[in-house]
Amino acid sequence: MTDDTMRAVRQDAFGPSSVLKLTEVPVPVPLPTEVRVRVHAAGVNPVDWKTRAGGGVGGVPRTLPFGVGWDVSGVVDAVGFGVTTLTPGDEVFGMPWFPREAGAYAEYVTAPSRHFARRPKTIGHVDAAALPLAALTAWQALVDTADVQPGQRVLVHAAAGGVGHLAVQIAVARGAHVIGTASGAREEFVRGLGAEEFIDYRTARFEERVDDVDVVVDLVGDIELTGVPSISVTKPGGLYIGVPGGISPAVAAAAEARGVRTTGILVEPDHTALAAIAELVDAGRLRVAVEKTFPLGQAAAAHDAVATGHTQGKVVIEVAS
Repeated sequence: MTDDTMRAVRQDAFGPSSVLKLTEVPVPVPLPTEVRVRVHAAGVNPVDWKTRAGGGVGGVPRTLPFGVGWDVSGVVDAVGFGVTTLTPGDEVFGMPWFPREAGAYAEYVTAPSRHFARRPKTIGHVDAAALPLAALTAWQALVDTADVQPGQRVLVHAAAGGVGHLAVQIAVARGAHVIGTASGAREEFVRGLGAEEFIDYRTARFEERVDDVDVVVDLVGDIELTGVPSISVTKPGGLYIGVPGGISPAVAAAAEARGVRTTGILVEPDHTALAAIAELVDAGRLRVAVEKTFPLGQAAAAHDAVATGHTQGKVVIEVAS
């Protein structure tokens, strides 16, 4: 590696985690309105391994070779013309370019300056890298889309997962009464996040235990297990948000019959929301759980860990100290 090259994880084929290769590529140069960030840590999300395998976000073409990964925490080391909000040395976190290629599993990334915000002061790069995609998904669902209000009842499916454990806390911070579903082993964790009710999906049917829900955040997306049953417990006029895969015809039909609103959601880069999320973290009202970390050269193992679907919180790749 020279001053003009960097280590980066790339793939030249779609397939299993073994297609991820640690390579040497040119260091990117920031264009006008862009910053270059020296990456300290990169978060891993389900969309990463799905994209690697050839799926991911529909309608976004992937030209091989490319690099996956969008969650970044690091330090600005160069700025392009026109950037006024960040300067070299600023510590930042963000979700650049999503759903287009960002190539976050690398020593440097470039992106528009407003795809980043200043890193929360009370946490390090590993925790900050675990936040952007998951926290922005939860924020944009609960705050921007649902506008959750104090006293409303919010049902979060997969409440112990990457998005779920942050969604629980954001809803609680908004004053909501939160009901979380997860496996029984996660009950203490989910209640510790502020959920007032917990349902073990392996031993109980949530639709027999819950009613009068104002907002559902469905992070499972199974039509029969969580989709249609969630509509049955939602108030007429309430909102069902289908995060993975959007709204199926069966869910849409059930919702129309009951008078429930539905929407899918796809997370977007959002400087303003990132700044608000950082404020919640620094106020002690939002914490991210990192279950495992891996070095850059073990990106494949990080993908395998996330692909199990049973992580508590997030997985992070450590790029630099």
